[in-house]
Amino acid sequence: MPLFPDDYGSSFFDYLVQQRPDLVPASRGWMHTPSPSLPDEGRGTPLPPISHGTTVLALKYQGGVVIAGDRRATEGYQIAGRHMEKVFKIDEHSAMAIAGAAGPCLEMAKLFQTELEHYEKLEGVQLSCEGKANKLGQMVKANLPMVFQGLVAVPIYVGYDRKRAEGRIFKYDITGGRYEESDYHSIGSGGKDARNTMREHFHKNLSEEDALRLALLALYNAAEEDVGTGGPDLVRGIYPTVKLVSAAGISDVDSQRVSGVYAALIEERKKGV
Repeated sequence: MPLFPDDYGSSFFDYLVQQRPDLVPASRGWMHTPSPSLPDEGRGTPLPPISHGTTVLALKYQGGVVIAGDRRATEGYQIAGRHMEKVFKIDEHSAMAIAGAAGPCLEMAKLFQTELEHYEKLEGVQLSCEGKANKLGQMVKANLPMVFQGLVAVPIYVGYDRKRAEGRIFKYDITGGRYEESDYHSIGSGGKDARNTMREHFHKNLSEEDALRLALLALYNAAEEDVGTGGPDLVRGIYPTVKLVSAAGISDVDSQRVSGVYAALIEERKKGV
């Protein structure tokens, strides 16, 4: 006997799509659909300013993957928030970071967490690392109608593959296409600047400390070039969110450790190193 009368399988997301489509992000009130009775000149009214998360990145090191993101959210040319979280623990060996429209980004992260918990409870086993990456790709694809409204939400997914005994990085396009990166990746308004920094300094078999330093340097350089990316705020004590994904699970890098790395970087800049 199936658990559900219509047998929706183990996917909580598929269950929502079929039973409660109003709860799927792409069907929520984020979309602006003009009334058919309005004349043509009344259609296409632009959306009000929406908070956007900016730069997130991931890079491999010897024991796993560093995943990090700045804390700034913007509304056009204004700062909408200085404490936004863009990096999320999904399960014991998975994390994701999202750049784009803040509301859809947060909903996608919460729904992805629920999706994996739901699957594990019904099946009694966890999805493989690639299976989790594919599930997230389905959610990104389902968000495509919102993309046409300007509400883009694009993630980076990081998982520790216990079968391969290595960390893995997956990136996505707006249609849900999934691609694996071998070393590092960054997205968001400062993504190109962050990638340039990682490309210059990355090498195989980085230590955890060196990978952490490179991730924070990449975000620092992105903030120098991109107004949408927030750098370390020494006055308010606001620093990027950083997580380590390894065989031991997901661990948060505390702000004290991050501030120490930035203090050393800033001293080097002052000396012209």
